[in-house]
Amino acid sequence: MESKPSPADEGLRARRKPGSGPAEPAEVGKTSSTERGMGTTPSSSTAATQAVHAQVAAAQVYDILSVLLFFRFVNALCVRTFFQPDEYFQALEPAWDMAFGTNSGAWMTWEWQHQLRSSLHPAIFALAYRTVEGVMSAMSLFPPFKALMLVALPGALQSVFAALGDFFTWKLAMDIYGRESNAPWAALWMTVLNPWQWYCSTRTFSNSLETTLTIAALCYWPWGVLGDAKASKELPLQQKGVVASLRISLVLAAIAVLLRPTNLLIWLCVLGLSVRRLAQAGISTLLVLVREIAICGLAVLAVSVASDRLYFGFWTFPPYQWLYFNISASLAVFYGHMPWHYYLSQGVPLLTTTFLPFALVGLYKAAFPPKALPALQSNTLNTLALAALAMITALSLIAHKEVRFIYPLLPILHTLAAPYITAFFTAPTPQPAIPAASDPTPLTLRHKFTLANLLSLNLLIAGYLSVLHQPAPLSVLSFLRADFERLHPDALSISTPQLVEDRELFALFLTPCHSTPGAPTSSTPPSALAPSPVSRRCTPPPGQPSARRTLMRRIGFTLLSRT
Repeated sequence: MESKPSPADEGLRARRKPGSGPAEPAEVGKTSSTERGMGTTPSSSTAATQAVHAQVAAAQVYDILSVLLFFRFVNALCVRTFFQPDEYFQALEPAWDMAFGTNSGAWMTWEWQHQLRSSLHPAIFALAYRTVEGVMSAMSLFPPFKALMLVALPGALQSVFAALGDFFTWKLAMDIYGRESNAPWAALWMTVLNPWQWYCSTRTFSNSLETTLTIAALCYWPWGVLGDAKASKELPLQQKGVVASLRISLVLAAIAVLLRPTNLLIWLCVLGLSVRRLAQAGISTLLVLVREIAICGLAVLAVSVASDRLYFGFWTFPPYQWLYFNISASLAVFYGHMPWHYYLSQGVPLLTTTFLPFALVGLYKAAFPPKALPALQSNTLNTLALAALAMITALSLIAHKEVRFIYPLLPILHTLAAPYITAFFTAPTPQPAIPAASDPTPLTLRHKFTLANLLSLNLLIAGYLSVLHQPAPLSVLSFLRADFERLHPDALSISTPQLVEDRELFALFLTPCHSTPGAPTSSTPPSALAPSPVSRRCTPPPGQPSARRTLMRRIGFTLLSRT
């Protein structure tokens, strides 16, 4: 049906319907997400073309992923500042404790005594610590070099997760808008040039891993179930490869929910809208979805429960403890109380920075998609928009708010904003002849001055935050490690730490709660600081009807205690 092009038509061009021309090649040799379940079969006349396109697509995917891995590794090395304690005390400190034992000098906070966190996240870094330390010990490497490697290891590992998050953002946009669109490349550039991504993606927050798991799960989700049922010759979830893709998506989503229970808000929207569409295909299709949810969910849950049993020493379920602490007891307000509009006035702007206008337009357009869009693309964008709005609305009802809590929405916002930032900064190049239908439309860059200002501002923000803003908490540990190595060059073995007779080093941290990391950043044996580092106690007041009132009574009076 012909309609007047909108300003964002270039970015929102959908894949052609079967029979209107050559189908787009599948990436890495398989059908894209939006085409799963649509029942399209390429004709024999396009087989050779598709084979060539598939090879090019596979090479393109490899090149993009390689560049992103290198870019995020450099990103991890460049971030030299402190942001929030959870980067260390919810991941690296328990990981150090898992890897090297309770006498290794890890600073374990109160939340691990109450089983508020899943052991899965720190277990990833604990495995990396043990593996790398074992290899370096077998090679008899110089102790100071081993210390530097162990300090850099978490960032290097997290850079892999960050690069995968960037990659799946591009991949999801490619699946939604099509290979012939320039919107996927806009999404990739936005995630690479986003200051928040540079500042936080390589930090070891559970939110950072949650973000990667979420966008990867969304990329593997069989969006074909949201398409026009009349246009499909096969029932949804009964086509080759669709169930396998669904299982990968469900496993990744289940891990994300166990790490951060609020991630369930995203998947309630995705599942709810998918179930509504699948109901039209009959009960058998719904039973397939229920079966896969049960199998994948229980499998991930069993692994999580076993991991927590091994770590804590008894049976426990951290997601329940987390929900009780944050929702029922409302003790999270001990760490801050924000207004209801925090995510609207501060959260989303901090996530998107200079891309905010395009994210807002994309969110609105996806929530109320134009009728000219194909059903599959329209329903997919609408589902992503509703998931973002639902998560922001639900988390706004909780008193304690942080930007990190809505971090998983950033790839979604990049994907929704991509066609509109493309339409704003580019214009079709006049062509003397009509190009081939499968070729991307050549574009001319416009509004160059505005684009240069936006990119310069992003680079300035990223550079300032990663180098100049709050470097002292990490710098002081580098100083202490260097001083300890100077005084005790032979006491740096982590596996068999030596007790130092003369305890010259002593550190008293009179700083905000947990603002100085411990052993994973200093990478010294427990005898490095004698008799042990002393810092402020920051345990929230359990059993109180109002943690906020208790906090007001405690302001200005904090006991010093050994951690």
